[in-house]
Amino acid sequence: MKIPRPDKKAPSCPKWLEPEAKKEWRRLAKKMEMMGILTEVDMAAFAGYCQAYARWKEAEEFISQHGTIVRTPSGYWQQIPQVSIAQTYLKVMNRFAEQFGLTPASRSRIIADSAKKSNEDEMETLLGGVV
Repeated sequence: MKIPRPDKKAPSCPKWLEPEAKKEWRRLAKKMEMMGILTEVDMAAFAGYCQAYARWKEAEEFISQHGTIVRTPSGYWQQIPQVSIAQTYLKVMNRFAEQFGLTPASRSRIIADSAKKSNEDEMETLLGGVV
């Protein structure tokens, strides 16, 4: 029995994404489509990755301009909120990235799995579907 597979075509970029998220979508979508790891059914997950990327980048740009700590009116040094915002979105972004094989370790697992499946498909073909 064959498992239905989603169409290999990448989804269109959602209009509601933030501008920086749309840039990230355009940067990766075609490459991911060519690798066979982004399909129509992945739209929400990939949009989540792109939004997390945009928000992480925004927080990091703020940190680059203003630093990571400020002196409070009472004279104490305090970490700015953008530091924890950046850390949070980096974690979210990395979780999505791992799902799509966008990190070296996760990409090697995807390649290994696809090689294993392709060998199994060849064997099934040779055996004429008899297992």
